[in-house]
Amino acid sequence: MLLLVTGATGKVGRTLIDRILADPALAHINIRALCHNRVLEERDRLSVVRGSIDDRDAVDAALADVTHVVHLATCKEIPETVMDVTVKGLFWLLEAFRESPTASRFVLIGGDAGVGHFFYPRPEPITEDMPHRAYPGCYALSKVLEEVMIEQYGIQYDLNWCCLRAPWIMEKDDFRYTLSFGDDLFGGPDWKTMVPADIAERARETGAVPLLRDADGDPIKRNFVHVDDLIAAIVAALDHPGARRQTFNVCMDEPVDYAAVAAYLNRTRGLGSVDVVSDYHSTWLDNSKAKYVLGWRPAYDLDRLIEAAWTYQRAPDDPRKVWYPG
Repeated sequence: MLLLVTGATGKVGRTLIDRILADPALAHINIRALCHNRVLEERDRLSVVRGSIDDRDAVDAALADVTHVVHLATCKEIPETVMDVTVKGLFWLLEAFRESPTASRFVLIGGDAGVGHFFYPRPEPITEDMPHRAYPGCYALSKVLEEVMIEQYGIQYDLNWCCLRAPWIMEKDDFRYTLSFGDDLFGGPDWKTMVPADIAERARETGAVPLLRDADGDPIKRNFVHVDDLIAAIVAALDHPGARRQTFNVCMDEPVDYAAVAAYLNRTRGLGSVDVVSDYHSTWLDNSKAKYVLGWRPAYDLDRLIEAAWTYQRAPDDPRKVWYPG
C-alpha cells in the first residue's frame, strides 16, 4: 500500500504517520506526504512531495502509484484561501485519483461543522443520514462542499471513498486550553468576551473553567474526539469493505457535558467554574455506525480526556502554537 497523506504536518497527519511507521502490523504501508508551507523530514517508508493541493501538477505528481489517500488538508476561517484549498484542491485530488490505475480508496476527514456543530437546536442525536447544515462562516461551508463533492464522485465515477466525520480533535493539553479565560485560549468560544471583565480576570487568576449553558440555563453538551481515537478509525477504514462509499461519525461515546467537566475539576483539583450563558445548543453525534461497521471503539471518555490534558507536560521544544484563526 502506498498512502498519500495531505495535511501531513498537522495534528492528525503527524500522529497518523507516526502510528503507521511505528506499528509492525502496518509495516506493509508506505507513506507519501504532500507538504506545502511546513515540511516533514523523509525517513524509512516516508517520502515527501512539496507543493500545494490547488496546483494540478503537484497533485498529479503526489498521486503517482498511490493506492490510498487520507485527505486532511483544510482551511479554517480564511476566505482568501478556503476555496482554493478545500474545493479546488479536493477537485484535483479526486480527478487524479479517479484516473489512476492504482487507486483503491480515498478517505476524507470531514467535520461536524458540516452538520452545524452546536449552532442549531437538535431534538435527537445526529446520525450520518441527517442533511448538511453549515453554520455561518466559510469553514463550515467548506466542510459541506467537501462531503458533497466526494459523494458525487462516488455517484459519477464509482469512486471508492469513505468519510470520517470528526468533531473538534484534541491532543496533548488541548482540552485544558479550550477552557481558558485568557489569551492562551485554544479555539472557541472566547470565554473572556462572554462574561464581565472582572469575572474573567478572577477566572484567570484562580484557574476557574467555563460552565457553558444554553438560553434556558441547561448545561451544554458538545462533541469532541481524541486524536488517538480518530487515528484508530482511519486505520480501520483504509481497507474495510464495509466502509466503501460510507460516512461515519467518529467521536467520543458521549459528548462533553460542561457541567460534568466543572464537577470533575472541582472534585479532583479544587477548581471553580463560571456560568456562561449562550445561544448555543447541545448536540450528540451518534457514533454507533462506526462501532457497528468498522468494529472501532473510542478509548477516551470524559475522565480520560480531562486527565490527559491536565497531566500533560510539554517539552521545551514543543510550545503551544495556533496555526490558524477560528
